[in-house]
Amino acid sequence: MTQQPAGFNPYGAVDLAALAQQRQAAERAAAAAESGSDGTGSVPSVPSVPSVPSVPSAVIDVIDATFDQEVVQRSMTVPVVIDFWAEWCGPCKQLSPILERLAGDDDGRWVLAKVDVDANPQLSAAAQVQSIPTVMVVWQGQVIPGFSGALPEAQVRDFLNQVIALAGEPGDPADDGEPGATDTAAALDPALEAADEALARGDFDAAAAAYEKLLADRPADPDAEQGLARVSWLRRTQGHQLDEAVAAATAKPADVAAQQLAADLELLNGDAKAAFDRLVAVIARSDSEDKVIAKEHLLELFDLVGSDDPFVISARRSLASALF
Repeated sequence: MTQQPAGFNPYGAVDLAALAQQRQAAERAAAAAESGSDGTGSVPSVPSVPSVPSVPSAVIDVIDATFDQEVVQRSMTVPVVIDFWAEWCGPCKQLSPILERLAGDDDGRWVLAKVDVDANPQLSAAAQVQSIPTVMVVWQGQVIPGFSGALPEAQVRDFLNQVIALAGEPGDPADDGEPGATDTAAALDPALEAADEALARGDFDAAAAAYEKLLADRPADPDAEQGLARVSWLRRTQGHQLDEAVAAATAKPADVAAQQLAADLELLNGDAKAAFDRLVAVIARSDSEDKVIAKEHLLELFDLVGSDDPFVISARRSLASALF
C-alpha cells in the first residue's frame, strides 16, 4: 500500500492574503500608538519589508518580516512550498535535503520556502504547526495543508507533482493528454479529504468515523484502510514521549507492549529503521504468541510507510531471516 501525502486539500485553503492585510493593519496601528505623532499630524510609516529578489531562487529562507513578500506575494505567480523545520529535528534533516534537491530539479515550477520554527515562533503558531517537519503549500494567497513527518523521496515527488498540477503548469501530468490524466482538484475525493483533515487536526474520533464510512461505501478502499491505520497509530502514541518509551523498552526487553510503543514513537519521529529493527529483534528472540504479536505490529508499520520505501524493503528481508 502506498502512503499518500496527508491533507493536500485545495478545498480547505485559508486566505493568507487577507490575513496578511489584517496583520499589516495591526502593525501600522501598533507603530502609530508606540511612536505617536511627529507634530505635523502625520503618522510615522512602518519600515518596509525587503522586496522579493529580482532573480528568484528555488530555495529561500523566510522570516516573519519577509513572509508576506516572499511567500504570499510570490504565490500569486508560482506555488510556494513551506518547509517548517528546526536544527535539532532529526526527521527534518532527512526531509529538507530531498525538498531542496527536488526544488532545484523542477527549475522554478515551484519555490521552497524554509521556516526555522525556533527563530520564527509566530509563523509556526499562526500556521498551527504541531510537529515538525511540516510541509504546507501556498498558492495565490491561500494555504493548503500538506503533510507532516519525513516521507520517502518517491512520496515527496508524488506530492510535488500535485503541487505543479495545481498551478496548471504546461507539460505537467494534468495537461499531457495521456489516458488517466486528470485535473488535480477534480481528482480529489471530498469524503477522503474531510477524513484526512480531521486526522490532521487531531480529531481522531471524527477521522475514524469518516474512514469507516468510506470503507462501508467502498470496502477494501486502500486510502481509507491506511487512514484507519494512521488513526490507530497516532492514538497509541498520544501522550507518550520517545525518550521515556525507549528507556522503558530497554529496561524490559521481554515486554512486547513496551517494544511496540517504542517502535511507534520512533516511527513518529521519523526513524523508521530504528522502529523496524526493534520489532525484528523482538520477533527473532520471541516464541509463539509474542512473535505473532510483534510480526503483526511490524506489518502494520510497513503499511503506514509504504511497500516501496527502502527501509521497508530492507526490513522485510530481516523479517524473513528472523522468522525462518
